[in-house]
Amino acid sequence: MTPELDAHLAPLRAEIEQSLAAALDLEAQCPPRLLEAMRYSLLAPAKRLRPLLALLAYAAAGGPATAALPAASALEMVHTYSLVHDDLPGMDNDDLRRGRPTCHRQFDEATAILVGDGLLTLAFQHLVRELQPAEVAAACVLELAQGAGVAGMVGGQLDDLAWERQGGGSLATLESIHRRKTGALFKAALRMGCRIGLAASGRSQDDPLLTHFATFAADVGLAFQIADDLLDIVGNEELAGKKLNKDAARGKLTYPSLLGVEQARAELAAATGRATASLKPRGDQARWLVALVEWMGSRQA
Repeated sequence: MTPELDAHLAPLRAEIEQSLAAALDLEAQCPPRLLEAMRYSLLAPAKRLRPLLALLAYAAAGGPATAALPAASALEMVHTYSLVHDDLPGMDNDDLRRGRPTCHRQFDEATAILVGDGLLTLAFQHLVRELQPAEVAAACVLELAQGAGVAGMVGGQLDDLAWERQGGGSLATLESIHRRKTGALFKAALRMGCRIGLAASGRSQDDPLLTHFATFAADVGLAFQIADDLLDIVGNEELAGKKLNKDAARGKLTYPSLLGVEQARAELAAATGRATASLKPRGDQARWLVALVEWMGSRQA
């Protein structure tokens, strides 16, 4: 990440961290072990890409302040729940996440399942309680539910696991999995931030920018997942904070396995290029969003 981009994102990250910590101020309501495990997973050092995308989309839509923080926090709760559950023995069976033992290794499998359940439900509670106006909160609840649900992240994860077992697959199949497993939550992040920004700037929720962000998000999610596929082969385990070279060992359908490393890099460059080109005409409003997406597409370099 360039020093300029890092400097711009640093205060946003700090606000996201504060918002997440405040959302877990649940001592009077939550069993201590469950709360400890939720904090262990949610507050672990992380890039916070989905919350950042929401905040930058909010700014690109003309939002004057950080009213999108409740949405940013809810997105990170859903993302973290998905990681906790993905790491379980019944799915990816991973021992390392964000540079630390996975939740089920640090605590136990039952606690990890409940951590995921708790974070998922807390995300929607947080949106409804903290986000105003109510009609925008309701629209964001729908965006998040669709992005995380059976037609989005959950459905994509199931198909990813299915193709791991049966082998084969085509480029169309792979794109379909990635657009749901990864891209759907990016779409939710961008559209939630956009909706809140439109409301804050007095613009209609039917603004064409919402449709534009849906198209943009498809390429952003695809680029991110291709980069992740490549990182599993050419990345640094210490920097990644998780074990690498897992995909090939499990027979997963990935861009490098299907197309080879060089063609996968070409697909990554194309997806990143489409995404950033679509926003550059918006000028300074989308400047940092473009810069973040360019970095996301360069992570495997």
